[in-house]
This record gives sequence, C-alpha cells and structure tokens, in this order.
Amino acid sequence: MSAPADAPDWRKLTQEQLDLGFNNTLHVPQTASIVAEWDHLSEGMRTRYPQSLDLRYGPRERNRIDFLKAGDSAPTLVFIHGGYWQTRAKENFTFCAAGPLAHGINVALIGYTLAPDATLDQIVSEVRAGIDYLATELPALGGDPNKMILSGWSAGGHLSSMSLGHPHIKAGLLISGIYDLEPIRHSYLNAKLNLDDGVIQRNSPIRNPGGVNKPLVVVAGSGELPLLRKQSADYAGHRAAYGLPVVYEEIPGANHFTMMDELASPSGRLTTMIRQLFAQT
Repeated sequence: MSAPADAPDWRKLTQEQLDLGFNNTLHVPQTASIVAEWDHLSEGMRTRYPQSLDLRYGPRERNRIDFLKAGDSAPTLVFIHGGYWQTRAKENFTFCAAGPLAHGINVALIGYTLAPDATLDQIVSEVRAGIDYLATELPALGGDPNKMILSGWSAGGHLSSMSLGHPHIKAGLLISGIYDLEPIRHSYLNAKLNLDDGVIQRNSPIRNPGGVNKPLVVVAGSGELPLLRKQSADYAGHRAAYGLPVVYEEIPGANHFTMMDELASPSGRLTTMIRQLFAQT
C-alpha cells in the first residue's frame, strides 16, 4: 500500500502540471467514445429494468434513485456515480449494474445535486439521505435492507468513503476515488467546488484519525494518473495504520474509465470483489 513510485509531490507541481495531474479526460484520449458507449449500454439497461427508476428520496431534482431488481430479498449494491462532484449523472452508469445483476445482486444508483448548485457538505448529506431512503424502502422494492454494500467511482468513491458509517451499510468498494481534498482545492476543479479549510477537513477521510470499522476494498487502475493512484494507496495505508480492515488492489492496465468494465462484466474483477464482500458480511 505504498504510494506509487511515479507519483509526484503535488505541492511541487506547477499549476499546469497539477491540473493535468487530475484531468482524466485529457489523460485518456478515448474518453468521448468510452462515455458514449456507457450511455448506449445504460439506455439498454434502463429499458430492460424500467420498474423502479427515478425514485425520489429528497426535494431537489437530482435526489432520485434507480433501483434494478435481481430478485426478492436479494442483497443490494448501492452505487454512487462520479464526475468530480460537478458532472455526469446516475443515468450514465446504469450499464455497471450488469455484472452484479448476473449474480443475483440488486443495484441502486443514487443521484445527487452537482456543484456549484450544492456544496460538498450538501452533496455528502444527500447521498446519506439516499441510503436512508433505501434502508426504509428496500423491503417494498424487493431487497433486504440488512444486506447493503456501498460502492462508487471517482468522486463517487469519495462519497462512498464518507457514507461508509451508515448503519445499514455492511462494507464498501471504493473505485479510483479522492480521499484528500487539499490538492483538489489548488487545481482547476475548485472553480465550482469552492473548497475551504473546514470543508476539506470534514470531507477528507485521510485527514481524520481512524475510520469506520467495516470491510473495505480500495481499488485503482495501474493505467490511471499517478496522483489518483496515490490517493487510493495513501487512503488504504491510512486505514491500515489504524488497524482497520482494508484491501488495496491495482487492476493491471486499467485506466480511469476502463476500470468500470470490471463492474459491468459478470466475470469482472470488481464484480468478483463485490461478491466476496457480500460473502464476508
């Protein structure tokens, strides 16, 4: 769980270098075609599972959940989308449900208000409210509220780490997330986030002692930007230092976007990790 050897000290980077160090779209030239395929596959999934889409859990427009049912009383993977807290939507990620669904695991995708229309504190609160809703409504939807695992990608990895303590969440899988917000404040991403000392301290798991004592897997791709891989490795090391359960793994050859193939596939590595976490809890 040591930091990647090629990860620079962000404090020593020029503004341009720091911005590029977090810019996944520029790092992966195929981003546009990959995301277009996501949308195509997601549209197909939503067509096949139309029964429980856009369930409202709060007052704001994006306070909605898509629930894709695998079976009665089945366990549920709760998934939080990414986009650096300011882009994308749950609808872009429905394709990821294919892997878990193939193994009898329900999938619930939580939407949330994007920055700058919501602060990061508010976004975290919305995600937690979405989990509250699921804990109450899962029996009626066909799920078991006592069998929920939380996962998220990129900003969703961060939001999942901030919601792991919810009493109905049994374990977590964090995919290519951000766990220290201080470098983000100094990058181009802060234009809409407006992070300050208090927000960073409250919402950076790595800046707070200890953590939630639940099984947690932290994953990154070996083909991702070094600063992102460092975030994951450092956070896993942080948990290990406090004696908290954690597994850290880098998926060989995967970049920030192709990581999600490993959840969309029934035989993908992330799907396997989800199954293993349910078996533990």
